[in-house]
Amino acid sequence: MSAVRTRDYATVGKSVPRVDAATKVRGEAAFLDDMSLPGMLYGKVLRSRFAHARILSIDTSEAEKLPGVKAVVTGKDLPVIHGESFVDEPFLALGKVRYMGEAVAAVAAVDEVTAEAALDLIRVEYEELPALFDPQEAMKPGAPLIHEAINTYTHPPIIEPVPDSNICNHFQLVAGDVDQGFREADLIFEDTFTTPMQQHCSLETHGTIAQVDTAGKITLWTTNDSPYRCRKEVADALKIPMTHVRVIALYIGGNFGGKGGLKAEPATIALALKVRNRPVKIMFSREEEFTSSLVRHPSVSHIKTGVMKDGRIVARQVTTIWDTGAYAEKGPTVSRLSGVSAAGPYQIPNVKVDGYVVYTNKQVAGACRGYGGPQVCWAYESQMDMIAAKLGMDPLELRLKNGHNEGDIHASGQQLYSVGLKECLGKAAREIGWGQPKAGPYRGKGISFMERAIKTPFASAAFVKVNEDATIEVLSSTTEVGQGSETILCQVAAEELGVPLEWVSKAMPDTTVTPFDASTTSSRSTFHMGNAVRMAAADAKEQILQMAGEVLEASPEDLEVREGRVSVKGVPERGLGIAEVLRRRFGGQATVLGRGFFYPGDPNSAAYFSLDSAFWIYAAQAAEVEVNPKTGQVTVLKLVGAHDAGVAIHPQNCEEQIRGSLAMGLGFTLFENLQVREGKTVNPSFMDYRMPSMLDMPEVVPIVIEMAHEHGPFGAKGVGEPGLVATAPAIANAVYDAVGVRIKDLPITPDKVLAALREKAAQQKG
Repeated sequence: MSAVRTRDYATVGKSVPRVDAATKVRGEAAFLDDMSLPGMLYGKVLRSRFAHARILSIDTSEAEKLPGVKAVVTGKDLPVIHGESFVDEPFLALGKVRYMGEAVAAVAAVDEVTAEAALDLIRVEYEELPALFDPQEAMKPGAPLIHEAINTYTHPPIIEPVPDSNICNHFQLVAGDVDQGFREADLIFEDTFTTPMQQHCSLETHGTIAQVDTAGKITLWTTNDSPYRCRKEVADALKIPMTHVRVIALYIGGNFGGKGGLKAEPATIALALKVRNRPVKIMFSREEEFTSSLVRHPSVSHIKTGVMKDGRIVARQVTTIWDTGAYAEKGPTVSRLSGVSAAGPYQIPNVKVDGYVVYTNKQVAGACRGYGGPQVCWAYESQMDMIAAKLGMDPLELRLKNGHNEGDIHASGQQLYSVGLKECLGKAAREIGWGQPKAGPYRGKGISFMERAIKTPFASAAFVKVNEDATIEVLSSTTEVGQGSETILCQVAAEELGVPLEWVSKAMPDTTVTPFDASTTSSRSTFHMGNAVRMAAADAKEQILQMAGEVLEASPEDLEVREGRVSVKGVPERGLGIAEVLRRRFGGQATVLGRGFFYPGDPNSAAYFSLDSAFWIYAAQAAEVEVNPKTGQVTVLKLVGAHDAGVAIHPQNCEEQIRGSLAMGLGFTLFENLQVREGKTVNPSFMDYRMPSMLDMPEVVPIVIEMAHEHGPFGAKGVGEPGLVATAPAIANAVYDAVGVRIKDLPITPDKVLAALREKAAQQKG
């Protein structure tokens, strides 16, 4: 059941200083590019200059002769393929290239200058092939195949490629009878919405250091957000035991989904396998980051909705085409996780969703903050305002009429609980001044809300180690990518153990030391790893209470731990510090290890990406804008984000997550567009790729709603992604409210607004 948090905690719910703040402010935090190992070589990658071409020959002889060059590798040296959900991508191009920027060869040398010079000496002969850049063209029958072997690729059973086509996954969701629903509807709306390609734009680029010893064991220091997933993907590709791969993750300078999968790792491993015992380091340049790492999926969404005259939605059909680029990467799972919510956070009896993930000859697309949610929300929440306008209803009233309530059955079949959706909407509406008179003739307000499922079922494990002096170490493979998880997990451990927060620290993820975690993605870390850490801390506490019971001659059930001291309940003077308990029990030569394993799913099920979500994210956004009718310029004056956090373990961190995601949402809405022409990225730098600056930022109001989740750690859920999801339709709806034009293709640029205003004026005259 949902409930507003009422209990106060010692550490949870407090905006304590972040545990990583001091080291980062002082410049002491270790990032990958800070590392330099003895004997380290530097790697560079030769990349394809064609979007689609057969490789006829590669001549590396001159590069190999260059003084200082220690290794040159091509796909023939390591002919393996990898992929998390769809195994289709080679470490280095095999036989042909499928996009401009694909890795063709790599060089390791004593310094970067020599490695760069060696790249210029490699000669590659290509035979150019027909290229496909439009996913709608690529999915047509008879289109040239980008992957001729698609029928043979390994994938989980829930992924459904269309044989002998460029469609690497077709996701389907059906509830009720959508055709019957449309027949019963009073009005039917059909619209198409598009979103462009975008880059994650993390400050730190991708990078890896790889070292292979004489026994063939691989150690990776990498910017990868998920060490265990990385280890599995490498081990599976090379067909070696997982114990032969060790992955160490340092602090990561930004992620947003872009640091998942294998990016810098394959070429680095290929080089390290050749030189043996010498570490090899590859750091992507900013241009490589834009052209050869990962982007957000461009999308085309066609949405058809049937409504009654009273505003009740009776049917909705959504078809989304996802341009996944040259390789599937996370495209199949993005389409699945977003597809389950593609009809929106509404109680609709008849739903049909189709998601097509399509290969093209463009750079690879994958997870990006929101995991497909921003693309589908752009469609369903823009159309909601269009429906409201046609019916003459207030957009807020229409959403409240149809929005999910506690206990509703979702289109996926799951019963919903801990639904803070309408609370979010009400708070956002009040903060933006919904229903109040406009402050100017070209000003408008817009509102939207969203839901999003979480990767389920995926496990997280944790150890909590109590040292001889009662200091605590959290051993967890959750990576710190700037989101604050290190602090939150320490808070959870401190609260459960009953010790001061300053006693607790978290170890860096290392697959040889820290236990399993599926991934630091999908807003899952606080919920999944938070539960695992709490369970491990509870296990450690139980052991300490057992020991203390023997020392204090009391039943463990009669003891409690507060501020690091074990005492008899109600008799605080009869007690001992944790360190003293260990000393008296073991002479001080002991530590306590607590274990926790959290798996939110049926342990007897082999389901992969179940449609039953461990928890649902709910949020509402509101925007106020001003539009210049002469230039089409949209100025966002205020953004409001109201998010259901379950319980805010670190309230300030939650607010800043909302603030940061709203800023990214502003870029998604008004500015960002990674442009590709005939396969070539034409704006691959911060000079040419437009993002919002501080001068573009409006007043931002983050609102944290606390509707405690029954299964969350201390009631918490995740809030990392929703702010980005619903921002675009809120702004677009505000633009319509301001000047009466509807933009359906992101980004909302001045030229699009101006063209729409001119078209509106022409229609009024005609």
